[in-house]
Amino acid sequence: MDQTALPTVSVMKQATQPYQTPSLRRSIWMLANTVVPYVLLFYAMVRSLEVSYWFTLLLAIPTGGFLIRTFIIFHDCCHGSFFQSTTANRITGILTGLITFTPFDTWKHSHATHHATAGDLDRRGVGDVTTMTVDEYLALTPLKRLGYRIYRHPITMVFFGSVLVFLVGHRLFPKHAGKRERSSVIWTNLALAGIVALLSWAMGFWNYLLVQVPIIVVGGSIGVWLFYVQHNFEGTYWVRHDQWQFIAAGLQGSSFYKLPKVLQWISGNIGFHHIHHLNPRIPNYNLEACQNNVPIFQQIRPVTLFSSMHSLSLRLWDEKQQKLVGFKGLP
Repeated sequence: MDQTALPTVSVMKQATQPYQTPSLRRSIWMLANTVVPYVLLFYAMVRSLEVSYWFTLLLAIPTGGFLIRTFIIFHDCCHGSFFQSTTANRITGILTGLITFTPFDTWKHSHATHHATAGDLDRRGVGDVTTMTVDEYLALTPLKRLGYRIYRHPITMVFFGSVLVFLVGHRLFPKHAGKRERSSVIWTNLALAGIVALLSWAMGFWNYLLVQVPIIVVGGSIGVWLFYVQHNFEGTYWVRHDQWQFIAAGLQGSSFYKLPKVLQWISGNIGFHHIHHLNPRIPNYNLEACQNNVPIFQQIRPVTLFSSMHSLSLRLWDEKQQKLVGFKGLP
């Protein structure tokens, strides 16, 4: 899309505003069809330990999917878009944050920063996947280049990275965290310690790990992959701060990830990420209607499940070519 043809902020706000009012009925129904199945599947995994651990691991796949859907509810609560009530969003966000091992206020703050800086080369580093420019990478020592290559490797980033983020990263204070963010981490950690202790007492600590860890690996890996594809795709948007535009960061720098209906449902419509970045107050269940009814969104080229695989090879931003590139051809 030509940047000279981009709509203004006020035009996009007017176009998307009709979809940003939450529905109490739909929000409660989403809670019911997400958290209840998650709890039931968790229990089924516990009971399956008596049968076969292979069956337990098989059940971890749908359970991890419902963990992702729970995280989408948490995500909407952080934006204040799941309920009209601020209190309801906060309480629901804190509780779903416990299920997803994520402190509410801390993640809310870092994610708001991500929304304000996505696609801005001069403001990278908070709530995003670390992406270097080609020149930055070439200026590194050989050891640091190896470290970046390991970090950006799909296995490291998607599988090991997801576990580290949810089990370790969210247990620590972010850099320059404020009082509220620090308190969020502390109280979340204490609450999780109590939940883990209670479940370990009821089913045994080792059994708890055999159930919980595969869920986090599956759910976390899917979540990290979705987050990665949302901004790391062919044709994405990165510019220096003095050239950065909010609308361009949304329409060009946030993907329209067109998934099969089942995956779209389990991922809470997060594939409509271009719309979400333009108006984060739209609840997830209204995003598809917004996509179908606002003409400018019909011009966005979707990223498909098949084409998204190419994103795995895109590791660096080339400022000269204005596109993401891989390591091929670099020294």
